[in-house]
Amino acid sequence: MIRVRLLPSMAGLALLAVPGTLRAQFGTQQHRVERPPAPPITAIDDIRYLSDDRLAGRMTGSPGADSAAAYLARRFEQVGLQPAAGGWFQTFTVAKEAPVAQSARVGGLVGKNVIGLLPGHDPALRNESVIVGAHYDHLGLGGFGSLDPDSTGRVHNGADDNASGAAMLIQLAARLAQSPPARTVLFIAFSGEELGLLGSAHYVTQPVYPLRTTIAMINLDMVGRLRNGRLIVYGAQTAREFPALLDSLNWHAGFDLKAQGDGYGPSDQSSFYAAGRPVLHVFTDLHDDYHRTTDDWEKIDPEGFRRVTNFTLGVVTALANRPTKLTPVEAVPPAHSAANAAPAYGTYLGTIPDMTDNPGGVRLLGVRAGSPAEKAGLRGDDIITRIGNLEVPDLQAMTNALRSHEPGDTVSIVIRRGSHVTTVRATLGTRGG
Repeated sequence: MIRVRLLPSMAGLALLAVPGTLRAQFGTQQHRVERPPAPPITAIDDIRYLSDDRLAGRMTGSPGADSAAAYLARRFEQVGLQPAAGGWFQTFTVAKEAPVAQSARVGGLVGKNVIGLLPGHDPALRNESVIVGAHYDHLGLGGFGSLDPDSTGRVHNGADDNASGAAMLIQLAARLAQSPPARTVLFIAFSGEELGLLGSAHYVTQPVYPLRTTIAMINLDMVGRLRNGRLIVYGAQTAREFPALLDSLNWHAGFDLKAQGDGYGPSDQSSFYAAGRPVLHVFTDLHDDYHRTTDDWEKIDPEGFRRVTNFTLGVVTALANRPTKLTPVEAVPPAHSAANAAPAYGTYLGTIPDMTDNPGGVRLLGVRAGSPAEKAGLRGDDIITRIGNLEVPDLQAMTNALRSHEPGDTVSIVIRRGSHVTTVRATLGTRGG
């Protein structure tokens, strides 16, 4: 049925067209037929907006990224969140000397974290917080970070990486706002992740709530393409309570759940784990469209997205309502120097690792333009087996090996390339900005 609603100006015009006798009969009263309410905005709607060509790939500091940030702030408000004390946006400047900033040509530009607040209902526990985060930036017009050959100038929409995570933030916020938990929940959409976790690193140095009262950080990065029911949750070993919690929730969810590892890895949870907080990274795994121009919204799996949202909602609700804090488990960093113990995650190689299981080494999907890895001759499909004096059987061992060095160190890297084994030398750079 088509229902017509006459706006005031249109109603006046309509009355002018009514014959006099009828006008006398109806008088001057304006009758309106209300149109049906607009349908609710869905997660797919959010992903479609954020990954639209008009946002030009959401490179940090670009007009498209600013439009995405403004959209996320509006959506946060619509679903019931409050702005943080400083407003919806926390800004940071990309350091001009950061290697990735030079390669991506974004040095000096301003990134924006978008922060929404859901106050807890418990008078005491509301002073503690759980952070749910997801980056919303992507690769812009390619070149830097892209795995598509000859892609410079073509929009990389990043529907799964990571419009999916940003959209899941909105869904979780909407549902939690209907019945707020005991603790305060902060929802943070980070910028600068693709440049080296810049937005999350900035937040850790200038948190809205003190990190000592932040009991956990849950990171959503690439959560839109569940396949064969396989869900990966990294960071399961960062709190003693996590394995039992995840197993309990999965009894209902029924995923092929791979819960593993400490909190280090190439996404925003690393910034919080380096600061001593328990973390989880929810992840539906890599795919052939990762960092390519083909990562578009049509390939998102709505039913899988819904299942992962429900599972993550259970995780956040359990953490925000538990009566006591978690028991953190800290990874022991390799011995090198006292100065290396806390901030050494800043050592930068510039590889893009395959985060799936690869026993016997770390396979590379590619390397970042202008990075120490590229200068050393590393490339996609290389398998790193040793860095310096340390074997690298998996991604965690690779992280530990890099953490055992400092920026400026020159290290030998042993790789398998096809059927050949070779050694390259790389001078490590500095991560971040």
